[in-house]
Amino acid sequence: MAQAALTQAQKQLAEAELGWDQIKSKESQITAMEAQLEQAKAALDAAQSVLDDLTIYAPATGMITTRIVDIGEVIVAGSPMFDIVDLDRLYLKCYVPENQIGKLRLGLPARIYTDAFPDNPFSASLRYIASAAEFTPKEVQTPDERVKLVYAVKLYLDANPEHRLTPGLPADAVIRWMEETPWTKPRW
Repeated sequence: MAQAALTQAQKQLAEAELGWDQIKSKESQITAMEAQLEQAKAALDAAQSVLDDLTIYAPATGMITTRIVDIGEVIVAGSPMFDIVDLDRLYLKCYVPENQIGKLRLGLPARIYTDAFPDNPFSASLRYIASAAEFTPKEVQTPDERVKLVYAVKLYLDANPEHRLTPGLPADAVIRWMEETPWTKPRW
């Protein structure tokens, strides 16, 4: 009986030693898998870096108005690819005759009337007045106004609901320099 118990104990010892060998084998397999995982993570990071380098991000939100390059063209880093306009920050550049510029100051309220929405004026405010006069640009509609000196002013829209206004829409403006004066449509 003792001999059978000894044999049984030796078998259990051999199985236990075999179990330790299997555990050591599994540990070495786990170490190898961890190394493979680190290699895969490094490969993923490298692929993500390449993807980031090839992905184009706009510096701001807005509407693309002009595409400067075509698909497939090689471009230099930092060169422009599109013109983007923020539709929430539109302004109207208009010209004020030299004899009227003294009435204007920054912050005055204005209304912008567009041909697209003639019965819906858009609120704006005067935020820029040129420091020097210039000759009237040839885009001004009336020939008698083209020969005078004018000052460029910018009227920034207070809001652009539903982004209905876009760059290039023809527009006229009324700047109210006396607070008690009622609003009227532009007169030519």
